[in-house]
Amino acid sequence: MDGSTKSLTIANPSESNLTSTVLDQDLRVLFLTAANSGDGVSTSALVLARQLAEMSSGQVLLVDASQSANNLSQQLGLHKERGFRDLVFNHDSAPPLHDCITQLTGLPFLILPNGHHRRGDEHLTPEQLRPLLKQLAEQYRFVVIDGDPVYSATDTLVIGTLVDGVVLVVRAEDTRWEVAQAAGQRLTQAGAKLVGSIFNGRKYYMPKWLYNNL
Repeated sequence: MDGSTKSLTIANPSESNLTSTVLDQDLRVLFLTAANSGDGVSTSALVLARQLAEMSSGQVLLVDASQSANNLSQQLGLHKERGFRDLVFNHDSAPPLHDCITQLTGLPFLILPNGHHRRGDEHLTPEQLRPLLKQLAEQYRFVVIDGDPVYSATDTLVIGTLVDGVVLVVRAEDTRWEVAQAAGQRLTQAGAKLVGSIFNGRKYYMPKWLYNNL
């Protein structure tokens, strides 16, 4: 795959436009990441999951794959639930997928929390993740994965190369163009397919509609 900077075009689409792009290309599993921490990946993942749920038929699943201390599972009070990490790292005693899926009142999509498996120095591998992604793609119309920034976690490139498309989140006026370009180039050189970007200028870590539903 071409890893030049020409392969990444950072536009300024609304979430609706990005959703339309996803629907047009019939992408199923999407991974959201950023160049820097604090760029609003979780906010964008929540919005994208909501709009996909509202604009398409079939169930949408939001997966929390972020290792951040303030990830979605922490924010939504799901940090004690089994989830993503338990499914990929509990080799001999992984729980059934349906036991890890959570529905929050008022949200039009389901959630797979991060989980509470403590993996120590264990790194995510394609062999561990590929079967889970295949299972999710078979059961859900869309899967939106909230991930860590490109430069903060080795898991990011692993996940990015196995999904149908990667969305790069850029915080307006905070993320330098060169940094965003470099992050995009790193993803494409690793084999990831960049399908779009979101300029995130919100002042809320989570959007207002989500606060109103909690």
